[in-house]
Amino acid sequence: MSATVDVVLPCLDEAAALPRVLAAMPEGYRAIVVDNGSTDGSADVARAHGALVVLEARRGFGAAVHAGVLAAEADLVAILDADGSLDPADLPRLAASVLAGEADLVLGRRRPEPRSAWPLHARIANRALAGAIRRASGIALHDLGPMRVARRADLLALDLRDRRSGYPLEMLLRAASAGLRVRELEVPYRPRIGRSKVTGTIRGTLTAVSDMRRILKEHRTDLANRGAAPNR
Repeated sequence: MSATVDVVLPCLDEAAALPRVLAAMPEGYRAIVVDNGSTDGSADVARAHGALVVLEARRGFGAAVHAGVLAAEADLVAILDADGSLDPADLPRLAASVLAGEADLVLGRRRPEPRSAWPLHARIANRALAGAIRRASGIALHDLGPMRVARRADLLALDLRDRRSGYPLEMLLRAASAGLRVRELEVPYRPRIGRSKVTGTIRGTLTAVSDMRRILKEHRTDLANRGAAPNR
């Protein structure tokens, strides 16, 4: 019998993608669609396809994911983009690593299929940020990983504060500081349905990079205040 996992899907105007994403949810995995101000009827589409819908008025990736984690009830929580670029069928493989005690936070390392599924400017930004994360945390990381699985209690204990694009990075840095074991597993990454609000534009990518630089700066300041040296 599959373990029960709550899957948090932050959503802003993803009505076209949601039917395929929700239909692909594995048995025992409950979809929690967090509508972050959609104007295309995403919430109605999600309800029609059996998802629990949470409304989060405060705009931002972190705000949406945090609302979903709070609404979750399962021991394990997955985070997944709602745009169809990632297949929910890959979630059990990531969850198995947590359930087996091999890791506390598992990320899906994106393998673009085809390569054009991941725009060049976004891949370059991701590579640079992954390098910064390795230096700041010591985690052997290659991708920020928009598909993630962890225990709900561990995520809440991290006390994440960012409510914008810096949320995924803050999660990794705080996980490292808390001694959580972080692991990457490759997952296929396919062309999303519709236009991305982040990687689909250079402006969106630059905004995300700016948010993450802010999180890195705050992390270094926190380490300095605690008298700890960042990893090099």
